[in-house]
Amino acid sequence: MSVRDMVEKDYYAALGVPKDAPAADIKKAYRKLARELHPDKNPGDAKAEARFKEVSEAYDVLSDERRRREYDEARALFQSGRFSGGPGGFPGNGGGYGSGYAGTGAGGGFGGSSGGINMDDLLGGFGDLFQRQSPGRGPKRGVDIEAEVTISFEKSLTGLEATVRIPGAATCATCNGLGSRPGTMPRTCPVCRGLGVISRSQGGFALSEPCRECLGKGQLIDHPCPDCHGSGRREREQRIRIPAGVADGQRLKVRGRGTPGERGGSPGDLEVTVHVQPHPVFGREGPNLTIALPITFSEATLGASVRVPTLDGAPLTVKVPPGTSSGKRLRAKGRGVPKTGGGNGDLIVTVEVAVPKPTDLSPKARTALQEFALAHPGDPREALMAQLGQQ
Repeated sequence: MSVRDMVEKDYYAALGVPKDAPAADIKKAYRKLARELHPDKNPGDAKAEARFKEVSEAYDVLSDERRRREYDEARALFQSGRFSGGPGGFPGNGGGYGSGYAGTGAGGGFGGSSGGINMDDLLGGFGDLFQRQSPGRGPKRGVDIEAEVTISFEKSLTGLEATVRIPGAATCATCNGLGSRPGTMPRTCPVCRGLGVISRSQGGFALSEPCRECLGKGQLIDHPCPDCHGSGRREREQRIRIPAGVADGQRLKVRGRGTPGERGGSPGDLEVTVHVQPHPVFGREGPNLTIALPITFSEATLGASVRVPTLDGAPLTVKVPPGTSSGKRLRAKGRGVPKTGGGNGDLIVTVEVAVPKPTDLSPKARTALQEFALAHPGDPREALMAQLGQQ
């Protein structure tokens, strides 16, 4: 693939993000598309596989700050029309590569007073990007894999070892990873002769691009394996350690547990999203546990020591100060979520004054409340109304 072929591709459009998208948005878009288009999820779908390669190529450039800058600069030059020469090359005498070496600037070439770009400058500035993008048969890092696991609220506080099922991360035992039905073998691609790339000469340069016949694999599978559908990989199980205090939606990375690399390349990583099931009583605010605690009217008015349930089965006692209102938050130190650096968060107890229903009142209790109301005739809304001038 030539420099021109590369910069004429719109990597931003491939990922569905604007040109000024921050790195986080680019990563998010890539992950979403990679999950949808991964060959393991689309066995035998050549269009999905080609699109997966396109998305991977785009992310490979845009995820690197320096390479992204080089790509943007190269595209800006091409789109400005300064490299709009004839077919097969940049502008110059006749529009070909060869004519652009002259420094006369004739015909709007690379050098001279016409404002063109010197070929050495072009290759010096963007050659690294071109070389990195050129496909080859060297080591290739494995693909990162995303997985999910769901655990209970209690286990999120204590930590555990969990089993994660990973699609496409193990060699298929049926075909021994060949991708071909047992008794058959993949055949060498007749177009690229097993190299996975097509080389062509243009303007004195040897340029390469992925073989369209085999999509860069170097082999063709006429009879795909019925179990892995030609991918050569099957689901495997991976045991991972989930630390105490993990939060709902937190992502854990296990290095080297993604898909194996190709041609001696390092394996990808495994990223596991942890889902924590909600608890019927307890909630969580960062390192703190939360609980809503009902108290009686008399406990709120006179104060009391009340018991609070805990997750470890041993209730604790908290003091409710006299005159406590609904919504008051009490704190039990060190009874919350384990912290990464050691220690625990707190247990936040939110007091809720339980108002009895009229049908639950005995005649004696009703009489006592009526006497209380007569003995304390004050209006708790008086100050509020006075602030608004609505007395």
